[in-house]
Amino acid sequence: MFTAEGKEDPYPALAELRRIAPVYYHEKLDTYFLTRFADCQQVLSDPSCLTPDLTWCETELPDWREHPAAVFFYSSLLRANGTDHVRLRRLVADRFSARRIAVLTERIETTTTALLDRFADATRDGGAADFQELVGYPLPVAVVGDLIGVPHTDQDRFHHYGQDASRLLEPVRTDEDWKRADEAVTTLRGYFAQLVALRRRRPADDLVSALLAVREADDGRLAESELLDMLLLVFVAGFETTTSLLGLTVHALLSHPDQLALLREDPALVPNGVEESLRWDTPVRMTERIATRPLTVGGVAIPQGGNITTVLAAAGRDPARHPDPDAFDVLRPDIRVLSFSAGAHYCLGAALARLEGAAVVRQLLARFPGLAHARRPVRRDSISLRAFTRLPLVTSG
Repeated sequence: MFTAEGKEDPYPALAELRRIAPVYYHEKLDTYFLTRFADCQQVLSDPSCLTPDLTWCETELPDWREHPAAVFFYSSLLRANGTDHVRLRRLVADRFSARRIAVLTERIETTTTALLDRFADATRDGGAADFQELVGYPLPVAVVGDLIGVPHTDQDRFHHYGQDASRLLEPVRTDEDWKRADEAVTTLRGYFAQLVALRRRRPADDLVSALLAVREADDGRLAESELLDMLLLVFVAGFETTTSLLGLTVHALLSHPDQLALLREDPALVPNGVEESLRWDTPVRMTERIATRPLTVGGVAIPQGGNITTVLAAAGRDPARHPDPDAFDVLRPDIRVLSFSAGAHYCLGAALARLEGAAVVRQLLARFPGLAHARRPVRRDSISLRAFTRLPLVTSG
């Protein structure tokens, strides 16, 4: 996973690791790598297995206070534990309810149509266009921007800051990673502070106004810094993984023409096709937990305080959970994925991401019968995320 070959295709190495040591302790990284579905699900669902938070930072990242990105990341909902996590999650859960998402469905469809119009114009004369630039980034940014309350005129300005902020997800961070993440977090926090000030004067039906109402109730549920961090987290988390999902799904379908044809023949299969893409090539390759008590995983004893890395990419291709796991099969029954985690930290935006994926695939296949790769896509340089920075396509292939 840490080599150029592993970043391009980690699955053969992960399959071999699962075969010989499904619970593997890496001494240098001081973590237990889990590669079986059941083991990953066990740890992610266990309330005694916590995410690395500010308490963890005190010993493992002693200079965390010097990095605005670390202060944000390790105190956010994504890394909160226990009562803090419950409190913060409750504040935003309503915005991801079935009722709220139903309201966003029309916006997803109309935005997808408009973006594919641009894509059609860019490829009209047989030329190639970058799917990620024209659709993969703008759609999730527009959707999460609407949910938060970011004006349409501002929504195109910040996606590269989201990419830089998400460098904190990397298991190994360089000085350049920290520099770019710190700059991104500082810039985004400044923008959201301005947006909060605007909503104080002019409330709207959006997440900013909803959180402001809680903040100004002054009942201790939400500090001002937590308000800004929540907006930043929802923005970054709301588009980064969905952008990856869109690109990976389109690439998988174009790489398997027989499966693409099945979805064209029966669009009702599209949601299952998106789910199969999540299993076959998941956007988030791994996530971490810390054992707060001794536990046994896959027959291996993990001590209290042990670091655990659940390799979600390997879990999706575990033959014990999904037979013939390396086959991409949009008809596969009973697909189960850990792409959105499990347990207390299950992703609030999972349903929204799936809706966006299905909308794009349905419309793309209906409108562009000649859709094909123009040339080799460019993968993002990341260990933790599977994503394309560029996905050049033609519509007359």
